[in-house]
Amino acid sequence: MKIKNQRRIPGRYVLVILMILCLLLLVLERFTDSGGPLRFIANYTIVPMQKGISYTGMWMSDVSDNFETLRDMKKKNEKLQSKIDELTIDNTRLRQEQYELERLRELYKLDENYSDYKKVGAHVIANNGSNWFSDFTIDKGTNDGIKVNCNVLAGSGLVGVVTETGPDYARVRSIIDDASNVSAMILSTSDTCMVRGDLRLMSDGRLRFEKLANNDNVVEVGEQVVTSHVSNRFVQGLFIGYVSAIEVDSNNLTRSGYITPAVDFSKLQEVLVITKTKDDMISDNAKKSKKKSDGKKADKKSEEKDGEESSDSDKEE
Repeated sequence: MKIKNQRRIPGRYVLVILMILCLLLLVLERFTDSGGPLRFIANYTIVPMQKGISYTGMWMSDVSDNFETLRDMKKKNEKLQSKIDELTIDNTRLRQEQYELERLRELYKLDENYSDYKKVGAHVIANNGSNWFSDFTIDKGTNDGIKVNCNVLAGSGLVGVVTETGPDYARVRSIIDDASNVSAMILSTSDTCMVRGDLRLMSDGRLRFEKLANNDNVVEVGEQVVTSHVSNRFVQGLFIGYVSAIEVDSNNLTRSGYITPAVDFSKLQEVLVITKTKDDMISDNAKKSKKKSDGKKADKKSEEKDGEESSDSDKEE
């Protein structure tokens, strides 16, 4: 079977096509300022490609620079963050030291106000788990001279009394505890009353007092309340707080009311402990009185003896 010859373009058509191409090239050369057709073709093909390659190279270079810049910025940020952390820690430490210094200044003033008593400073290390320091533990004990019934101070006045001791710790029951009763008196009139702890009242920042005699002595809001001389556990004259409200009881014989305490029982951190108890002070006063009495007796005997010797001398004369 014969294979048909493929159709071929006649030679005259090829010649015509070549002539048309030559004419086109001549026209292109005329309109491209004698730059030649190749230059025209290059302007529309190779040059854009070169620009694209150039832009791509510049973009990649910028990306690389950006990566290096980001890497440098990341290192700088890490260093700055580390510096900020250090400054934050230093600032926090300084603020803590400032607050501690202010608290210690308050304790120093309190120490000066009660300079007649020997005291030991202590830190609060635990409480009973409530929002109020009604029962808490301090980091000083019998090794520091603290014993049961030692009075505890903070802020501007009385905190409570030591109820338990160990070699290096002591437990304190504050005057706001439900089991606390403090024999007190109105400073301006010396009338005695009883201050009772009540944790329910501490949400309003108050203590209750009662059994104040309803006599002619006027007691107004703002009067100072201190521990009384008849208290069996508390030293006389320790500041408890200010009268915030007062009223006559239904029996018309006594008055009762509320006290704003001198101590903030929501954030105790440092306290002062008077190392001598009320019993120690009573015993010391008794010994002093006995010693003074013995001294007077000795002086009297000496005077009597001197008188007898003088009488004998007169007789001899």
